[in-house]
Amino acid sequence: MTGPTDINPHIVEALYNEALTLADDVRGSFDLSGRLEEAGQDEDIARVALSCEALRTTTRMMHIIAWLLNQRAFFAGEITQLQLRRHGRLPSRASRSDPAQTALLSPELRGIVTTTERLYARIERLDAAWQDNFRMQPCAVDRLRERIGQRLKAI
Repeated sequence: MTGPTDINPHIVEALYNEALTLADDVRGSFDLSGRLEEAGQDEDIARVALSCEALRTTTRMMHIIAWLLNQRAFFAGEITQLQLRRHGRLPSRASRSDPAQTALLSPELRGIVTTTERLYARIERLDAAWQDNFRMQPCAVDRLRERIGQRLKAI
């Protein structure tokens, strides 16, 4: 069985750089200048979907970056572990995209939305593990091996 996983400044920095790059892609992809003027009167639903998903995706990215900034501040000694535990939690998945609205977006925008959701899920797993002091449960295979080993010892 492996030891507990730990978060470290290198992981946080790598994720922070990834998040900044993705946030820039999000900003560029959802830049509404020119797109709404091109849409016709019959495309009101698509315009609303675009606006809603832009807001959800941007909010998701802001939560990710805020979480990473709190982690960076902790590792830099700018905030205590208590402050990080109180104020450094990742919000729940309230900003999850609506599949019906996402279907109205272009394939490029759907890809950006999916990428942000995947990054959020990764950060969410790290946050949950950190909140649990990184005491990870052994995987199912390790638990099965342990049970088999105990049974073989009993024979």
